[in-house]
Amino acid sequence: MSVEFTGERVVPGEVDPDLWNEHLARYVFASRFAEDRRVVDAGCGTGYGTAELARCARSAVGIDVAPDAVRYAAGKFQSPNLSFIAASCATLPFVHGAADLIVAFEVIEHITEWREFLAETRRVLPPSGLLLISTPNRAYYSDSRRITGPNPYHVHEFDHDEFEAALRAIYPEVALILQNHVPAIAFQPCAGGARIELAGDGGRRGDPAGAHFLLALCSAAPLPEPPTSLYLPSTANMLRERERHIEMLETEREQLRREKQGLVEMVRALNAELEQAHAGYGARIAELEQSEREKTGWAQRVQAELTECAALLDRAEQTVIERSEWAQRVQAELDHARQILEMARASRWVKLGRKAGLGPDLT
Repeated sequence: MSVEFTGERVVPGEVDPDLWNEHLARYVFASRFAEDRRVVDAGCGTGYGTAELARCARSAVGIDVAPDAVRYAAGKFQSPNLSFIAASCATLPFVHGAADLIVAFEVIEHITEWREFLAETRRVLPPSGLLLISTPNRAYYSDSRRITGPNPYHVHEFDHDEFEAALRAIYPEVALILQNHVPAIAFQPCAGGARIELAGDGGRRGDPAGAHFLLALCSAAPLPEPPTSLYLPSTANMLRERERHIEMLETEREQLRREKQGLVEMVRALNAELEQAHAGYGARIAELEQSEREKTGWAQRVQAELTECAALLDRAEQTVIERSEWAQRVQAELDHARQILEMARASRWVKLGRKAGLGPDLT
């Protein structure tokens, strides 16, 4: 059976080494307190951590509210002292004092009833029992997700002060432990015991505000001194991961280079298309300008012809006026001649001359 990695819980083989190691390291750290104890892994997810605790615990029981995760864990991790139960952390399925150590890593921020959950851990533990609990530090975690946005599976996130106050409301003794993801370099012989010597940092105390995760060891009884521990992951070589990261960046750079080249070619094609369009527009403009010049010449010729026609009309009108005046003069002379003729016809002397056969015939 397989479980899809959605970001809600870690699935072995489905997450990058850094994420895997920061989760597994907490269980390796918890193993220091699990020796020959009855251990409950609250919010066990896919069970890899519960199996890690079972290696040294008297018994290890993982509980999770997701049945598919529990089925996956039970099918993948099997041991006589290991078991898994589908149950809610807000109501732990155990009697009073049933566990010596309760581990609750990256659980409290996922549940609404986190106060009830803390009260349940106190109920299930005897006075000498221990609760080892962790949660992302809100001061760091929210800043680290400013680009990707809040984790959709988190109901309530804690900063250092709120986390400590919530635990002290339930447990008289609380010791805060800071977890940071840092690179490590080890010099080890190929054979023999895997002994690692660590150099101290001069006694400098940890900085709660800058811690990546907050762990706490809780009990109703005085607590053992929390150990200083370095987890050296066997599944991640820092240089190898760096080389892989460089390789990934090189791949991304090559992809960006190809995308850039594609954009350059696209710009060139657009420029060629633009130049072609400009050439076409230039030819069209020249054609329109020639047409405009021809129309202007035609208009000028028409205007000249109209001007000439107007002059001809003026001359014709003047001729008509002159001829009208001439006709009027002729008519006046004709009328005058007619008057004289009539007067001559009426003249007694002209009549007597006609009778005598003298003078012109005015008939």
